[in-house]
Amino acid sequence: MASSLTCTGVIWALLSFLCAATSCVGFFMPYWLWGSQLGKPVSFGTFRRCSYPVHDESRQMMVMVEECGRYASFQGIPSAEWRISTIVTGLGCGLLLLVALTALMGCCVSELISRTVGRVAGGIQFLGGLLIGAGCALYPLGWDSEEVRQTCGYISGQFDLGKCEIGWAYYCTGAGAATAMLLCTWLACFSGKKQKQYPY
Repeated sequence: MASSLTCTGVIWALLSFLCAATSCVGFFMPYWLWGSQLGKPVSFGTFRRCSYPVHDESRQMMVMVEECGRYASFQGIPSAEWRISTIVTGLGCGLLLLVALTALMGCCVSELISRTVGRVAGGIQFLGGLLIGAGCALYPLGWDSEEVRQTCGYISGQFDLGKCEIGWAYYCTGAGAATAMLLCTWLACFSGKKQKQYPY
């Protein structure tokens, strides 16, 4: 099976897929921020949450429902910063995934990835990583929302965790984006083979 990638290009394709998968999994999982409420563990992502309080009519008190899920609507996301972070991070993950899948196809299809295409793909990866990085940077601006304050001991604020902790999914998302920006973008420049010059 012919490949349009150099040896460096094959490493780029595999690393690109790994970075995209890491960022996408981290983005989708609701474990960006950990805290507790009513004695139960609570976690948040940009658009998902695990464990939420509901009023129990029979006992006339608040109880925690220990389930994970998306917010009912886009407007239900606790802060405008988290809504922007969701859009920006989602776009970045989409770009990384697009480049990664194209790069993997380049392992099997001859003349798909030229040097120019590799450089353009590297630029797209840099943009995707930048978008995800921006989403990760915006996320702490939403820590002053009421839902987060309830979970973090009513002492959290923008860039102040209060009693909460940053979760593994936040680190995964950021690490995948940083690797794509710094390493994959550089490797992409050397990924494609020189195109054959045809005499016609």
